[in-house]
Amino acid sequence: MTPADLSVTVLRAVRRAVDEGALPQGVAVPERVVVERPRVGGCGDWATNAALRLARDAGMAPLAVAEVLSAALRGEPGIGRVDVTGPGFLNFTVGGVGSGVAAAVREVGVRGMRYGFGEGMQGEDVELVHGGGVRERVYAEAVRGLLAAQGADVRVREGEDVSVVVRGAHYDPRGLGADACQWALLRPAAGDRVLDGPPLLVQGESNPLFVVRYAHARARALARNAAEWGFTGEWAGDEIGGARLGGLIVEYPGVLEAAARLRAPDRVARALEAVADALLDFQHGVLPMGEEKPSAAHRSRLALAEAAGTVLAGGLALLGVSAPDHL
Repeated sequence: MTPADLSVTVLRAVRRAVDEGALPQGVAVPERVVVERPRVGGCGDWATNAALRLARDAGMAPLAVAEVLSAALRGEPGIGRVDVTGPGFLNFTVGGVGSGVAAAVREVGVRGMRYGFGEGMQGEDVELVHGGGVRERVYAEAVRGLLAAQGADVRVREGEDVSVVVRGAHYDPRGLGADACQWALLRPAAGDRVLDGPPLLVQGESNPLFVVRYAHARARALARNAAEWGFTGEWAGDEIGGARLGGLIVEYPGVLEAAARLRAPDRVARALEAVADALLDFQHGVLPMGEEKPSAAHRSRLALAEAAGTVLAGGLALLGVSAPDHL
């Protein structure tokens, strides 16, 4: 179960508790709840402060609200355990080792490059106004794509009453080519200096842009090589390694939503770098070695690697960067 899945499940439990009278009728059900890694003192795989947010509206102690919600959430598919910690945090242990990764891999298979897109900002009307500079235009378009991916209605225009404030480019990066230009302008945070051009043209591990695109190409190559072995990716079990890579894929929808809300494309770029590094570390066990025959573990590893490749392709597309299958 992914954080996005848990968020929807918690909201459903809140509505049910209000409808059934376990929470007062006057409680306003929020549009979304934040699900994140447990803080110090927490436990399990994920946690939310939903009970603390609802307590004042409900006229109840946060712990009491948490107990109501935990009772409503126990037994939900994909949730193995619900614990209440601290002043009223709900802590979730997903149903079985790696089940969150399994759900995420399957969701990537269904949604493809739209994995991580959501409806958390549906109904929000946003106008982005930029000053017309090279970086401002590119940044505004990237933010537009991130907001639209979360359901917002977005307009972009050039004007004096700017809402897109970024540090200007100290050189014209368009001479680098489309992909390196986009990365040079979007990888730094809005207030940071644009990346220097020459390092982005290096075809090696010192260039994070190359590493991200190379990792995507490797994922596609693994799928082609597996086809020659006569097998395809299919999640069949949890004991395959790749915990770091799987965790990053699970967290990716939250990264996209945070990047949209904070108007921060650099968060997506950093997430892609982390996925690429984890995939390149993981890739060596995907295919059979020597006389080894393809097994369920190989199919699961391939499914995870393919999911990572899809995440890389989708994230690069949001940043306006191409993701070639061969590099």
